[in-house]
Amino acid sequence: MRSKKGLNLTRMYSYNFSLPKRSKKNVRFIILHYTGMKKESDAIKRLCDPKSKVSSHYYIKENGNILNLVPDLYEAWHAGKSQWKTYRSLNRYSIGVELTNPGHQHGYKKFSNKQIMSLKKLLKYLMQKYTLGGKSVLGHSDISPNRKKDPGEKFPWHILARSKLSFWHKLNIKKIKKFRKTKLITKKYEKEFFNNLNRLGYVKINKKKSPKNDKYLIKAFQRRFRQSLIDGKIDMECYLISKNLLIS
Repeated sequence: MRSKKGLNLTRMYSYNFSLPKRSKKNVRFIILHYTGMKKESDAIKRLCDPKSKVSSHYYIKENGNILNLVPDLYEAWHAGKSQWKTYRSLNRYSIGVELTNPGHQHGYKKFSNKQIMSLKKLLKYLMQKYTLGGKSVLGHSDISPNRKKDPGEKFPWHILARSKLSFWHKLNIKKIKKFRKTKLITKKYEKEFFNNLNRLGYVKINKKKSPKNDKYLIKAFQRRFRQSLIDGKIDMECYLISKNLLIS
């Protein structure tokens, strides 16, 4: 079918969603995922299989074709245990979009240009329909940092941000790179870094204070905003990015 917004959508049906239908005003976020499976056909089959208990509202194939698996106002099962700001279990508040990609376990690769072009059209349509801004478009790793890596460091968040379809910092990447691996001056900067992440919306799913939990959160931030180095360590470059995002 072709929508009024020029989207080419193919209707497929997944049984994996919750009743009753939710209110339009409850759609607060759009969550982006990769499939993490070797074959596209297997990923689609899994999202439509009642035994899998997973689904998404939309699926973008490698050739850019978009499948609509679950109607927007039903709760698809894509986010799992998750939190962003004060929102928990984000299935209730979001639309899930899966993109074909083998993921980190099966030869993670760049997303195709056709996928990104289709995603941009879909995001424009959904954001207008549900009155959402760029800060409402999140990755699975943003909302589940201790469990997920997708859509990962090869996902072009900065390109979406140019069209106001996500958010990004306003710093010059080449200029701030000189601060990479530069240790923070005091513990105060480390504390401020985590406070900045919390103000952005990041939440430790496991509240226990430990270096491992901190590392999950740092890596999730880096996969989103410092994609060329994912080491789980806070340096001055990461600190400056986190600070700038709050005023961007």
